[in-house]
Amino acid sequence: MTTARGGRTVRDLRRGNRGAVLQRLYFGGPLSRQELGPATGLSSGSVSNVVGELLTDGLLEGAGVVDSDGGRPRTLLRVAPGSAHLIGVDVGETRVRVGLFDLTLVELARTEMPLLPRGCYDVDPVVDHVRTGIEAVLARAGVGTERLLGVGVGVPGIVDRTAPGGAVVHGQTIGWEAVPLEALLRATGALPPEVPYLIDNGARTLGQAEMWFGAGRGARDAVVVLFGSGVGASLITDGSPNGAGTTATPLEWGHVTVSVGGRRCRCGALGCLEAYTGAESLLARWAERGGAGGTLADAAGSADPVDEEEALAALLAAAVADDPVARDVLDEAAEYLGAGLSDLINLFRPERILVGGWAGLLLGPHILPAVREHAARYSLRHPAARVCVDLGSLGPDAVTVGAATLPLSAFFTTGGRRPAPPATPERPGRQTSLTRRS
Repeated sequence: MTTARGGRTVRDLRRGNRGAVLQRLYFGGPLSRQELGPATGLSSGSVSNVVGELLTDGLLEGAGVVDSDGGRPRTLLRVAPGSAHLIGVDVGETRVRVGLFDLTLVELARTEMPLLPRGCYDVDPVVDHVRTGIEAVLARAGVGTERLLGVGVGVPGIVDRTAPGGAVVHGQTIGWEAVPLEALLRATGALPPEVPYLIDNGARTLGQAEMWFGAGRGARDAVVVLFGSGVGASLITDGSPNGAGTTATPLEWGHVTVSVGGRRCRCGALGCLEAYTGAESLLARWAERGGAGGTLADAAGSADPVDEEEALAALLAAAVADDPVARDVLDEAAEYLGAGLSDLINLFRPERILVGGWAGLLLGPHILPAVREHAARYSLRHPAARVCVDLGSLGPDAVTVGAATLPLSAFFTTGGRRPAPPATPERPGRQTSLTRRS
């Protein structure tokens, strides 16, 4: 194969050019061929060739015409929404949520399956929920797998992609020890071998979604916090102003030590931030202090455990009604959250910190002013003066949308071609273009 400068092959260059055009149109379109040249840095000939390929593949479509100064009208181009599909899966704390999207992340179908009993993270039921959810959303939308770019899965825990059989999840807080999740999902047979599963930490998928489509757009350096039963975060550095190409790095922020010898965290360690700020911890402390949540401890051991979201809403309602115990629990949580954010501010000096997750979205409007004050007080003045702490804007579906960005990101990297499955002696790996033709 012909090798270009820098050791890249002609195929590599073509793939990169295709990806550059797709990404520019996705985040900044519609644009004309003439505008794509300066926007991508490609020559007019390269733009013409790439656009011709992508139109033939059905990945681009016309988006009207605009007048040009003294010349012929120019045709605008955009990414064709129906040319491919994406699935995002959020393995959450109370349920598994599965969403099917078109290429522009318009939701086509969704389903949710509760984890029963609540908080049960047994691997087999989770895998079965993912399989059932994938089959359900495809059936509801009436689509097949021919145009499916892949399935992104957001999970709690550390994801190791170096194992021979695919991604392995280390979820200490949920009892997952080296779970070969990718191999287990593949073994269900829900999808053909050429459709990839892309698995990553849920906080990272949340961060990528907020940076691409939400409140993080325009920031070059940000931290996105996932605040639910536990807490986590993702770090974005050197991001793109329009979100294109920005990726997030997961941080096990909930397990930094904030109190030596303090409360026991569900990870087993003492004094973790999560043990003072996670929803599970807030409800336990409300019960321990004899507030209206005193029945929660009994409910947690029953056959029908308490609904954490309902219980946290009750805690918030009690605090708003000026119940002293509930108010103290939330005030203390706000201070610990602020102190935890100060570590992120001092270490990474982000422009923005965005708080998401179901508990963050529920409590944020009420405790965020106090969190900001504590974060500023515990931080160094210079980095604290440049950071904005706010709520994420994508709502409770952000992790699902973020999971769908995993195959979307791979789509850009491969220039609009579905990544090849792992090669086997029986079936060599290959790449296929996704087109409108079935």
